[in-house]
Amino acid sequence: MTKYEDLIKQRKNKDTSVDAIAKKYKMNVVDVKTMQEWKEKYEKERKLRQEAENEMVLIKGITVTNSPELRVANNEINDLKNKIADLEESVKSKDYFEKPDYKFLVEENLNLRRRITELEQEVLETKADNTKLARQVEDKIDKLRKSGM
Repeated sequence: MTKYEDLIKQRKNKDTSVDAIAKKYKMNVVDVKTMQEWKEKYEKERKLRQEAENEMVLIKGITVTNSPELRVANNEINDLKNKIADLEESVKSKDYFEKPDYKFLVEENLNLRRRITELEQEVLETKADNTKLARQVEDKIDKLRKSGM
């Protein structure tokens, strides 16, 4: 047994004073007191560590999958997944020609009408540009003829 283990054992028994320990091991009283303080800190830390380990064992015993909150959340998630699957199936199986979705068709019709209007506007602009270019070409040709080319 080392002298430090001896010191700890004597301190536990409390049959000797700090001065007696210091004399026996030829140490300063301050050193012995410092050792005792460290021992007390060690014991306190050891006790806290053991309590934390015991709490961890309890927490592991009540695993995350067994908590009531998680069970409720998992059930809700599964219900939502089932609803999504049902909706996806109904969308895939919907026949727009047998039972048309009139709101969708009305919106699609409006979009097509807007696109047709845009294209008609482009055609009118192109015709106007074409007419202007034709006049410019005629004017250039007339100028060239008049100049003698």
